[in-house]
Amino acid sequence: MMSYRVSHTIEKGIERIVYTPENRRFQTPIVMQHGMWHGAWCWQAWQALLAEWGWESHAHSLPGHGRSPEQRPIRWCTLQYYYEFLNDEIRRMERPPVLMGHSMGGALTQWFLKYGPTLPAAVLVAPWTSHNMQTPASLETIWKLDPLGMSLAFITLSSNPLVRNPTRAAACFITKGAIMSPHELHARLGPESVLVLFQYQPPWWRPARAEDVQTPLLWLAGANDAVIPERMERPSAAYYGADYVVVPEAGHDLMLEKSYAKTVQTIHSWLADRV
Repeated sequence: MMSYRVSHTIEKGIERIVYTPENRRFQTPIVMQHGMWHGAWCWQAWQALLAEWGWESHAHSLPGHGRSPEQRPIRWCTLQYYYEFLNDEIRRMERPPVLMGHSMGGALTQWFLKYGPTLPAAVLVAPWTSHNMQTPASLETIWKLDPLGMSLAFITLSSNPLVRNPTRAAACFITKGAIMSPHELHARLGPESVLVLFQYQPPWWRPARAEDVQTPLLWLAGANDAVIPERMERPSAAYYGADYVVVPEAGHDLMLEKSYAKTVQTIHSWLADRV
């Protein structure tokens, strides 16, 4: 018998998956922001364990992701557009939550650290780097990973070619032994704008001044992340003064890797000492 309840709703165009523990040990909720192509579904393995340990968690899908219908064509979605939905999810909580963001969701989390109020804590899960994603090193990494996909993305103004089949999706996000197969993962992924990548560089993007960020931060990086190599994550974590953890043998989707339970145990332990 489960020791938690699961609520799955779509209200005013936003899908929400909420795990509520029967025995709520922690009064601070967790808001979970997915990354490019993903939706609320990607958090559920972590949500189940966190609920077992007494955490209430709220995962939502941005418009056009998961089961949230489009509210504007995905091609024209921007980080600013996505940020407003994240901001709404945080504001609807009865008390300030922990914010957890994966990949692009980590970029949106960093924007909240810049523009929103101080939170009890934030967890950045294989997030975009602190300053931009268009440095020579990052561009070289992406081009080497899939030169055809990157070329098609620039031509079509869509990020869809980067995850055009199960093989390409798996190469980006998971390693052997992940809790989803390449075909299962690819079937769950949705369309995505390429504008968000173009936008994540000056003058459109600048991180908060490190001294202005008062929210305690945990930064997680996958040792085998093919999208954002660990060597690029480490300086960004240092910039914010975040607690930094490298997950051995893990790819970009830390919540779907074979080590998912150990990784979320690390998050739980870190949060329990601060919230």
